[in-house]
Amino acid sequence: MRKITTMPRNYRLKYWNYKGRGIYMITMNIEGRVPLLGVLSGGEDDARVEYSPIGKMVSERIELTFEPFPQIQICAKQLMPDHLHFVLWVKEDIPVPLGEIIRKLKIGCTHAYQETESGRINATFTKATSLFEAGFHDRVLLHAGQLRNMINYVHDNPCRAVIKRAHPDLFKIRQAVDVAGFECVTLGNSFLLDYPMKEVLQCSRSLTQDEIDKKKSECLRLADRGVVFVSAGISEGEKQICRALREAGFPMIILMSEGFPAADSPHAKYYKPQGVYFEACAKGKLLLIEPSSSMYDDIGIEAEVFAKAGTLPHTTLRYKFLALNALIQRICN
Repeated sequence: MRKITTMPRNYRLKYWNYKGRGIYMITMNIEGRVPLLGVLSGGEDDARVEYSPIGKMVSERIELTFEPFPQIQICAKQLMPDHLHFVLWVKEDIPVPLGEIIRKLKIGCTHAYQETESGRINATFTKATSLFEAGFHDRVLLHAGQLRNMINYVHDNPCRAVIKRAHPDLFKIRQAVDVAGFECVTLGNSFLLDYPMKEVLQCSRSLTQDEIDKKKSECLRLADRGVVFVSAGISEGEKQICRALREAGFPMIILMSEGFPAADSPHAKYYKPQGVYFEACAKGKLLLIEPSSSMYDDIGIEAEVFAKAGTLPHTTLRYKFLALNALIQRICN
């Protein structure tokens, strides 16, 4: 997901059968991210998108395009001013790949748009031949519980957009930030880095559930006294404790090996963390940090990893996780 220049086609799963059963979230962007589909209105509690005539046309086209395919259920649909999401449940095999149906939808929307006055004016001044950007993003839901979460995500999109608009500093990707002497990319409440009471949150993968629960109670007690925990959330224990801290409303600093779009990507401007990370960012309770590749090649970091695990190739996940933990130690010290 790095250095994307258009809405990429390479999100397709290589060996996935797109004519078979499956559940998908589809995302399509308007060409140039022009807000043609409607206007965001309301506050954080009643945010909504009031569809433009073009937005109403696109919404109707989605229903019409999938009508000949009774095997497909539209579980959720949400148009935003400059993009749209919908969740599809393919319950039985379909006669053509899903991508062919999406392509038909895009062509139908484009033809209808080009017949409107706005479409004719746009075609006069731009070289764009499609209402939508090239390609689309599909996310295949593979695990139990994802369908309900994804439906909620789609329906809550206007609310998240209003929150992001109200708190732009908390959702701004900052490049080349000095974190413990290393160049990093950050998003969230950067003041948490200056907080004096920071502690490492790291759990061995060998911990039993009883040991994890005991450590969780201790971390919650310390957080209640003002400690900010710093973690990469790698092991099962770390994930459970991070979740407990987040649900209790305590601030955290989370390190990632990757996740932000590249600085020169057109998606960097529109990026926002998903789910609970979004909510924590909106409340100023989270800082996300992604170190640059130079951190992994640093001699001091290499030495700390070697002391724990011997020689490891820098490309392995184990090396990256141990390097992140070494950086966490420096942040806290």
